[in-house]
Amino acid sequence: MIRILRLDKFSALYLWALFMIYFGLTKPETFFSSATFKLVIQENIIIGVLAVAFLIPLAAGIYDLSIGAMMSFALVISATFAQNKTMPNVAGMFVALIICGVAGAVSGFFVVKLKVNSFIATLGMSQVLSALILFTSSQSITGAFTDPFMNLGSDTFLGLARYVWYFLVLAVIVWFVLEHTPTGRYMYATGGNPEAARLAGVRTDRLVWGSLVVSAVIAGCAGIIYSWKVGSYDQSVGPGYLFPAVAAVFFGASQLKGRANLWGTVIALYSLAWGVQGLELTFISSSSWISPLFQGISLLVAVALASHNGIVRVRRRPVKADSPTPPAAVAADAAEESRGQTV
Repeated sequence: MIRILRLDKFSALYLWALFMIYFGLTKPETFFSSATFKLVIQENIIIGVLAVAFLIPLAAGIYDLSIGAMMSFALVISATFAQNKTMPNVAGMFVALIICGVAGAVSGFFVVKLKVNSFIATLGMSQVLSALILFTSSQSITGAFTDPFMNLGSDTFLGLARYVWYFLVLAVIVWFVLEHTPTGRYMYATGGNPEAARLAGVRTDRLVWGSLVVSAVIAGCAGIIYSWKVGSYDQSVGPGYLFPAVAAVFFGASQLKGRANLWGTVIALYSLAWGVQGLELTFISSSSWISPLFQGISLLVAVALASHNGIVRVRRRPVKADSPTPPAAVAADAAEESRGQTV
């Protein structure tokens, strides 16, 4: 039955359809309203941006757990510049993104040069960023951003805030790079079998380092979107977005391609978002528990499906430098591993 319905690759779409049918029948007045559609799409853009930030290094087999703190870091830097009127808001935005890129480069240095596990390196970086955030501003910052700056993202286009369309452009660019350029193929090969990819001539260290820099900048963009959307800074912003973003990426890894991919992530993100929205409309009086419970269960189910279909598996032992394996076989091995990438 799983093979016939292709639940291994389209389970999120089936789940999405189930939510739309069930909640559409039980809550037709509110669930299918234009306000609900707009709410679900716009409220999940920040999670979507962070999911993209997590996806890029994951394609190269690297975990970046600092994306939530990086979002807060970009937000507090741009808000502090705006509050102190140090520079125009737009200039402060770009400076914040550059600083995030530097922080991502530092994470890359620990992972590539010092050989620290990416899980540990980025987790440690998130704590360092949290300390810098508190050092920069331990209090909320409100009313600092100018209206023209906020309008860059919050003004509507075709009924939706501009930052929705910015996210769509970002998604298309990342999809094209990962799926239709040599860089993307090299990243997946690195994630599947880094030693085989290296022996095939792929500059794996450069790809890993660069993926962490790009991830940090994109995570910083999530903070900028938050400034457009809310217009204020609070030290609690950021970390709470980490888990739903990671859940969307891992759930999406079991969709479409059988590995971490952009459109699978987007489908997983919004299938979960519509399920959460339907449950919140059902349990209006007490709904704070719905989102974490739903995301946790979905992540467990996604990993179970991935394990059943061989997406999650133990990597092969690294190929030794003096191995007699010919370069063509090594490259083929790297490509094979990228199709069944460990997530």
